[in-house]
Amino acid sequence: MAQNGMDLSKEQMHVVVVGHVDHGKSTIIGRLLADTNSLPKGKLEAIKEKALKSGKPFELAYLIDALKDEQAQSITIDSARVFFQSSKRNYIIIDAPGHIEFIKNMVTGASHAEAAILVIDAEEGVQENSRRHGYLLGMLGIKKIVVVVNKMDLVDYNEEIFNAIVTEYSQYLAGLGIQPMYYIPVSGREGDGVVNPTSNLAWYSGPTVLNALDLFNKEKPLVDLPLRIPVQDVYKFNSYGDNRRIIAGSIASGQVKVGDEIVFYPSGKRTKVKTIETFNAPKVTNSLTGQSIGFTMVEQIYVNRGQIATRVGDTPPFVSSRLRVSLFWLGKQPLIMGKDYIFKLGTSHEKVRVDAIHKVIDASDYKNQNDRTEIGHHDVAEVTFKLAHPIAFDTSEVFPETSRFVLVDDYEIRGGGIVLEAVTDEDAQIREDVYTRNLKWIPTDVTMAHRAEMYNQRASIVVITGTRHAGRKTLARKLEKQMFNDGKLVYYLGIGSLLYGVNADLKRHDAPGGWREHIRRFAEVAHLFLDAGLILIVTAIELTQEDLDILKTVIEKDMVHVIWVGGKVTTNIEYDIHLKNRESLDEGVVMVKHLLQQRGVVFKP
Repeated sequence: MAQNGMDLSKEQMHVVVVGHVDHGKSTIIGRLLADTNSLPKGKLEAIKEKALKSGKPFELAYLIDALKDEQAQSITIDSARVFFQSSKRNYIIIDAPGHIEFIKNMVTGASHAEAAILVIDAEEGVQENSRRHGYLLGMLGIKKIVVVVNKMDLVDYNEEIFNAIVTEYSQYLAGLGIQPMYYIPVSGREGDGVVNPTSNLAWYSGPTVLNALDLFNKEKPLVDLPLRIPVQDVYKFNSYGDNRRIIAGSIASGQVKVGDEIVFYPSGKRTKVKTIETFNAPKVTNSLTGQSIGFTMVEQIYVNRGQIATRVGDTPPFVSSRLRVSLFWLGKQPLIMGKDYIFKLGTSHEKVRVDAIHKVIDASDYKNQNDRTEIGHHDVAEVTFKLAHPIAFDTSEVFPETSRFVLVDDYEIRGGGIVLEAVTDEDAQIREDVYTRNLKWIPTDVTMAHRAEMYNQRASIVVITGTRHAGRKTLARKLEKQMFNDGKLVYYLGIGSLLYGVNADLKRHDAPGGWREHIRRFAEVAHLFLDAGLILIVTAIELTQEDLDILKTVIEKDMVHVIWVGGKVTTNIEYDIHLKNRESLDEGVVMVKHLLQQRGVVFKP
């Protein structure tokens, strides 16, 4: 036995309760608690006595009105959790706020639910938030939905009123592709149809609310799904001869054990789990869904926060920089095209822009509008995003947990939603080639980590680009010589050395898509230098962000450092240092060395 006398040997299901303000959510929950005898002994009597002393008539909603703000404002403003049980299972009820200003809290609560009860007042009928909440449940991937038409006692248990609400709401949800599993007439205050059927609803032959919940089948346990570990951080220990790199994260699904071969996306790098680390606890050899873990690797590959680890052989996540999503916008200012926002999914964090707006469902009437160029406050929309860099993710249909995202603007969450589809981007084939290369790569016993420790430097590529005659090559030579004199393993490679050598066939025949292939081959050659532990300096004229994206698809993006040389930046490339004057090249060498020191590529003397 445990909390509220619940039998923890029974299965559990999380259920969110939503609906327009004052439509009776708290009363429905109170009735479920009371009529299933799920309250602690004496709790119901104590609340009745408290209501009597305060001169207020007792209401079942008082059972969950525990928050001070809620008592003051008579509205639920946070997602409170309560528990009740049936003969079949235990239920964890999330009471989500109905007031329009607390939509963000409602989404937060609902995102943890497996099923939903959506409450509509029989007397007031379908309201704006009834529509909004229905859409949000569908957007969050919740398919087990019960629509409860409450307060039937106030309309004399009229069947026609119930049927009219069912017709209106069904038509609205059908337009969104959402189909509730049950519509149930009830009176939370009188107890009709919540836990027990009554003669007042003799014309209704369907299940009660409790029966409907018990009819829902549990989803496949997350532990049986493909492994997903969003990387939270990488811890390195350099003191006391401890050279471990511990990958830390929470297991979103699946399970992992020592010896498993795992692959990280979007990089496609592979290794095996060497140990599972615990703090102040007995050693373990496997971990399951929901556990926060750290693990070490057999091969010390470089892994970054935001990547997703999965087992080799498991269904992999999607990887792309373009995603079709369904989103809900909470910002006071509209979401517009051409503006940069921050996209957060799991532990990944990328700049994003709206690439296309496919349709907007207006907050005022919730009708589709297909000619909008911005998304307003509380609107929902289907759009395609373009990220600054590709990320790993799942779609909501496959696995909601790693498909949910939020949008940040000016350091505040302004929106959120789910990924519907991975849209193919221009670098998809290059990524596939990189994954194949990693799979077929013949490793040696000397890893990049071993070389970094021996050479006292971290393999990196310094890309020096800019306008013609600005001094790119001069800077590269000066930098190479200075770093060589400092004892570093460094090599300067101009792109022309490849164009007329390794890439001579492309140069000679001007192959279709030739420049992209030039850059891809250039990146693969650079990868060889980096695998050997060198600091590679490369030069090319006026590289674009698209060129840089190809480099960062083939090479770990944290290994790439970009310098622009020339008075005016003539492309869209994102650079780390801008050297405007040729006369400042000696100073530029110092600036580049300082950048590499800041980023841990080389150490300060």
